[in-house]
Amino acid sequence: MKLDQDLRVSQMEPMLRKPGAIGQCKSLFEDKFLASTTEALDYDKRIHGFDLNSFSLDFYDRVRLINYIRKEKPSAQSLRTLSGKEFSYDDYLLPVIEDDPLLLGPLDSWSDSEDGSNLSAPTDLATANRRIATLELKLAAAKEELTHFRLLVHQRMDTAHIRDAINAPDGHIASPSRRDDDSHYFESYGESEIHAVMIQDRVRTSSYASFIMTNADLFQNAVVLDVGCGTGILSLFAARAGAKRVIAIDASDIALKAKRIVEANGYENVITVIQGKVEEISLPDDISHVDVIVSEWMGYALLYESMLDSVLHARDRFLKPAGVMAPSQCRMMLCLSEASDIYKERIGFWNDIYGFDLSVMGEEVFTDAVVDIVGPDTVMSEPYMIKDLYLRDITTKQLEFMTPFSLVSTAERRTKIHALVLYFDAFFEATGSPVSSNTAVRVTRGGEGELAEVWPLGRRPSALRRQSLKSRQETISFSTGPRSVPTHWKHTIFLLREPVVVTEGTIVAGTFHCRKRENNSRELDVEVHYTVKSGASSEGIETPGDVVVQIFKVR
Repeated sequence: MKLDQDLRVSQMEPMLRKPGAIGQCKSLFEDKFLASTTEALDYDKRIHGFDLNSFSLDFYDRVRLINYIRKEKPSAQSLRTLSGKEFSYDDYLLPVIEDDPLLLGPLDSWSDSEDGSNLSAPTDLATANRRIATLELKLAAAKEELTHFRLLVHQRMDTAHIRDAINAPDGHIASPSRRDDDSHYFESYGESEIHAVMIQDRVRTSSYASFIMTNADLFQNAVVLDVGCGTGILSLFAARAGAKRVIAIDASDIALKAKRIVEANGYENVITVIQGKVEEISLPDDISHVDVIVSEWMGYALLYESMLDSVLHARDRFLKPAGVMAPSQCRMMLCLSEASDIYKERIGFWNDIYGFDLSVMGEEVFTDAVVDIVGPDTVMSEPYMIKDLYLRDITTKQLEFMTPFSLVSTAERRTKIHALVLYFDAFFEATGSPVSSNTAVRVTRGGEGELAEVWPLGRRPSALRRQSLKSRQETISFSTGPRSVPTHWKHTIFLLREPVVVTEGTIVAGTFHCRKRENNSRELDVEVHYTVKSGASSEGIETPGDVVVQIFKVR
């Protein structure tokens, strides 16, 4: 253990101490490069009489001042009378020097000692542990600041592009280009990390695998369309299950990797990968319609990202009249949650910071849905289905809706409800027919997952499992709710501005409104109207409280 800790310290020291981890640092006033940010600041202080650290600036003002000096080249003497207005413009957030070490602060002087001296080798395990903890906290804080800074610069650069578009060279006002809600969405799915997260979600991947691999009658000699294929994993399952042809479509650059994956697994004669939007592509010349559409289109709160719109477009263009959608049905479920831990982390945390009230920082949580996980013990009602999506019939218009709900508290004692929690259940029916209203969803417990049941590690099924590849003709389903193993979709949590106190039988009833956001069609606006009915009075009449309205963004 001590060897491991010493190794971590020795690995971190060079990164934090040597300027090479960031690059040599240029003086603010001349073309002289110093070995570190500390040396550069000391040089400017000694030679030019300017001490950057003497200014009490937050991170962004410090960045503005550095870029102001580098861009405008004022004398060190003139900076002594700065009012702050000179560098207050956000244009100065754009770096003058790419990867300017000064913009990150003097990282090379980080130390757990009070005098800021350089790191030395730890003499005991306790010192090493303390130093590692200190360095990790500082490194995490710097990374977070850098992430926010890059995001802000990106936003300012976008604003600059719009300003350039408006100030056209001919002197006329040019119309800025129409917002493209798709660009960032497809770019994000071009990265490998997001696909690793999805594939490693055993509830998700094993459910799709189980449905495809145990319904040979459906997939044998079928033509299958995989919408938003990603790595092509669902296409590979379909090909392995006996599909005659599989058309895998993805608009992001992951399609290029999917094609290589298909070739690496020897399915290039079965699977055709097409890069493009399903709304714009054409199927191969010898195919007009498909027997099955498979797609993992679900987002946070089920409808976030609006990928279902594209899947329904594919259904209307390419699916045979008797074709099957997989999944065939999804249900949006709502429940009450005590959610005290989430409340403390996101809101209560700000109430007392070293004796100061910073609660203003937590206010935005009441307008932005939180994507996180609540435990099964926090659920204080049976779930209520607020939307049943049968994919063979539903239209894109029906994806914006208003529906009533009624949640009956199951709390055994007086409990404060901090949140409404939204999740979804998904069903795969081989016939494509709707599942009955009393069909229970499969709740996956810890350690479960069906992938091993349908295909073991390696490329060939074991003799004991070949029987499982035959059609089972049963509904496959999974839940993303709190009582199931957490999935990468987590839970969509609507924290209540005014927590509700309930006992057993208390009813929280109202209406749930869901629609696409006007300024980004892939995000959602949710509006919840609710009232609390405390139960029947002595005369047998329920006593509802005031109607509360709260609006959230899912983004």
